Amino acid sequence: MQVKEKSSFLFLIGRQMFRIMFKLFYRWRIEGTENMPKTGGAVIAPNHMSFFDPPLTGAAMKRPLYFMAKKELFDIPVFGWIIKRTNAFSVKRGVQDMSAMRRAFSLLEKGRLLLVFPEGTRSKDGKLGEARSGAGMVACNAQVPLIPVKIENTNMMLKFKRIKIKYGKPVYPPKDFSKNDYIGLSQKALDEISKM
Repeated sequence: MQVKEKSSFLFLIGRQMFRIMFKLFYRWRIEGTENMPKTGGAVIAPNHMSFFDPPLTGAAMKRPLYFMAKKELFDIPVFGWIIKRTNAFSVKRGVQDMSAMRRAFSLLEKGRLLLVFPEGTRSKDGKLGEARSGAGMVACNAQVPLIPVKIENTNMMLKFKRIKIKYGKPVYPPKDFSKNDYIGLSQKALDEISKM
C-alpha cells in the first residue's frame, strides 16, 4: 500500500542544509540513481563508516528516508529532540525491540524507505565489516528489496576528500525463508557493495 509521503519541516530543512554542505565542501558524486525505486517500500542498505552516513544517505535521496537509531541517542539533550523530528525512531540494542520492529514494518507497508546498515555498526577501519541479521530480517519479513548503497570517504571528513554515493541493483528476499536467510541476505547486499 502506497501512502502519500510527508516529511516534517525540520527534516526538509535539515536535508537541504546537508545537501549544501556535501556539495560545497565535499563535492559529492551520486551514481546509480536509476536503481532507486520511485515508489514502494525498500530497505536502504549502505556500508557504515561514519556518523555522517545517515544524513548523507538521506540528503542524497529524492524520497524521504526513515532511520532506526539506538535509543541512547534520543536521551542526548537537544540532539535527541532533533532526530526524533527528522524521521528517526529509537531501537533498543541487544534485545528484541518489538515496538521498533512494528514501526519499521508499518513504514515499509506504507511504501516508505527505511535505512538499515547490513553491518549493524560502524566500521573502525573503513573496510566492510561482517554482515548482521537486521537488514535481511526486516527485508525478508516485509518482503521488500534491499538497495545496496556504497558510501566512500565519510571516514575522512576532516580531510575534505570527495564523497561518493553509489546505488546498486536491488537484492530481493526469498519468498520462503527462515532465520538462516537473514544474515545471508545482508551479506548479499555487502557483496554487491564490494563489487561497486
